[in-house]
Amino acid sequence: MESEPSSAPGKGRDEAAGRGGVSRMLESPVVGMAPWIVFSVLVGPGRFEPAVLTALACVAVLVVGGRIVRRGTSWKLLEVSDVVFFAVMALVGAFASPGTHRWLETYAGEVANVALVVIAFGSMALRTPFTLQYAREQVDRAYWHSPVFLRTNDVITGVWGLAFLVAAVAGAYGDLVLRNPNNLWTGWIIQIAAIVAALRFTTWYPAVVRARAAGGPRRTRSVAALLLPVAGLLVPAGVVVLIFDSALWWLGIALIFAGGVLTRSLHHRSRPATDPDRA
Repeated sequence: MESEPSSAPGKGRDEAAGRGGVSRMLESPVVGMAPWIVFSVLVGPGRFEPAVLTALACVAVLVVGGRIVRRGTSWKLLEVSDVVFFAVMALVGAFASPGTHRWLETYAGEVANVALVVIAFGSMALRTPFTLQYAREQVDRAYWHSPVFLRTNDVITGVWGLAFLVAAVAGAYGDLVLRNPNNLWTGWIIQIAAIVAALRFTTWYPAVVRARAAGGPRRTRSVAALLLPVAGLLVPAGVVVLIFDSALWWLGIALIFAGGVLTRSLHHRSRPATDPDRA
C-alpha cells in the first residue's frame, strides 16, 4: 500500500528490499481482510460452523504469524476487529437456539459485510483509515503526515467500504427479496466481483499517484489496467453459470465471449505506448 511518490529516502527502500516475502504480505490490509472475505464467501445454510471456524483459523494464523514475523509491531484496527468479531460469532453460534442458528446461517454474511463497511467509513470519519496503519509500515516516517499519503489511504479505504457495501446489498437482496441465500449471482458472482475490483484498485491507485507526482506517462494511469482483472472474471463467471444454471446457458456463453473480447481489448489498451507489439 505504498502510496507516496518515488522520492522516498534510500534507507526506506533498502529496508523494504530486505524484508521477507511473508513480512511484506502481512503488511497488506488485504491480508487483514482475508478472514472476512473467506467468511462472507463460505457462510450460508448449513455452512455457518465451517465458515466461522475457517475465519477464526485465518485470524489465528495472521495474528500469531504477525507477532512472530514482525516483532514489535503494534496491533491494528483490522486485527482487533478480526479477533473480536469472529470470536463473538463463534460464541454466539455455539450457544444459539435453533432459530438464531438458522438466522445466522442466512444473514451472517451480510452482518460481516456491514461490519466491514462500518469499520471502513468509521475509520475514515476518525481520520485514521484502516489502510493507513499498514501503509506506514511500507514508507519512510517522513511521509506519514503527507497530504498525498493520507488522501491516498482515504481513497483506498473508501473503495473497500464501497466494495463490501455492494456485497452486503447483493447478499441482502438474495436473502430478503429472492429468498435464496445460495443464489449464484447475489451470493457469489457479484460479491466476488466487488472484492476483485477492490483488490485491483488497491494495487493500481498508488501507482497512479506516484506516476501523477512524477509526471510519468499517461499509459501508467490507464483505466484499462484497472478494469482488466474484472473483465477477466467474466470468463470463469460464465463457466460457473454454464455448470450450475443450465437454464441460462446462453448467458454463460455470452459472459465467456464478452470476457475474452474485453480482456484482449483492455490488455491491448493497457500496454505501454512504446510496446513494439502494439498495433
